[in-house]
Amino acid sequence: MQENLLIDKNIPRKNKITEDSLQLIEGSKIPLMSVVEISNSGMCNRKCSFCPRSDPDYLDINEFIATDLHTKIFSELAELNYKGMIIYSGYVEPLLDKKIYSSISEARKFLPNAQIEIITNGDVLNLERLKKLFKSGLSTLLISVYDGPKEEENFHKLCEKANLRKDQYVIRNRYMPEEKNFGLNISNRSGTLTNAEYKIPALKKSLNAICNYPAYTFFIDYNGDVQMCSHDWAKKYVIGNVKEKKILDIWLDKKYRFARNKLLNADRNFQPCNKCDVSGELIGKKHAKEWLKINEKNMVK
Repeated sequence: MQENLLIDKNIPRKNKITEDSLQLIEGSKIPLMSVVEISNSGMCNRKCSFCPRSDPDYLDINEFIATDLHTKIFSELAELNYKGMIIYSGYVEPLLDKKIYSSISEARKFLPNAQIEIITNGDVLNLERLKKLFKSGLSTLLISVYDGPKEEENFHKLCEKANLRKDQYVIRNRYMPEEKNFGLNISNRSGTLTNAEYKIPALKKSLNAICNYPAYTFFIDYNGDVQMCSHDWAKKYVIGNVKEKKILDIWLDKKYRFARNKLLNADRNFQPCNKCDVSGELIGKKHAKEWLKINEKNMVK
């Protein structure tokens, strides 16, 4: 595992929100997810050196999440009285989707108490679009700055001009040098950086390390596929599809339970986790503890 410092100040912030929004499935002791991440397209306008998209074989796919699929997702989350985080991010630049404003409005309509966020590179942002995002119901905008301190300063000025509160935006320095991990908690993205511009090899032997991701995260790709976490850029571990199954059924699916049982017991010896070096204990310890309490009855061995 990489010996990196906790540079990203968003980690403790996200962990607090995640733990504060821990919910149990009604009538049970089973935890719900506290982070629903939506990768709303197959597109990004950048190819950062430390991203799998810098691999020349990684393809942009000009497709976006369908409106009816988005509605299905949020109507089912509303049925669960979901109050956790919604994050438009994943493998993409979410603001490339022209439907992003209506998507946020719909999410807010269904989930009035959820924390709705976007992680963006900010390239398409201007004052009008920024105000429109929050008018649509956005809680917090996270801007990852890749070009330098001048651009970082400009984003601060833009948010101040829009009269945003400090809790409504996070500006993240992603232009730091390689020796400072580019300003983020870098990982090998489950072994998919072997041919990227900034190469991190896939592990040859799986780590003996706990990972909490499947205890609190529900990751939905634009086509409806549900993956175990956002580090699986090769999309090796697809649990189900929300077009075909209900969110709760997927959350309790045997493939999800298998992954939780393995990872919460520090066993990464299955694909794609056997190649992954991510620090998986930074968020979700509270959820992991709850899952381990019900290990015998609700988790597959």
